[in-house]
Amino acid sequence: MAKTSSIEKNNRRKKLSKQFAGKRAKLKAITKDQSVPMEQRFAAQLKLAELPRNSAPTRVHNRCELTGRPRGYYRKLKLSRIALRQLGNLGLIPGMVKSSW
Repeated sequence: MAKTSSIEKNNRRKKLSKQFAGKRAKLKAITKDQSVPMEQRFAAQLKLAELPRNSAPTRVHNRCELTGRPRGYYRKLKLSRIALRQLGNLGLIPGMVKSSW
């Protein structure tokens, strides 16, 4: 089980990235638009830098829904490899069978 503080920190990052997504997208569109004058693009870049760092979606880390483990994460199932194996052995994941040969 991961530390509760790191899980909560990641949840705050998710919340901030959702909150600032629209504003961040507008400012990024202005900075990339070549038809906009250079001064406006630079001002948009400065406003973008003033936003909280944790509002960037790249700062959000994928974590297991059950354990909070940050590594060995399967995106499709939102589980870590360890939790996936445990649930698979218990027969709780449809279509997953423990291999034997």
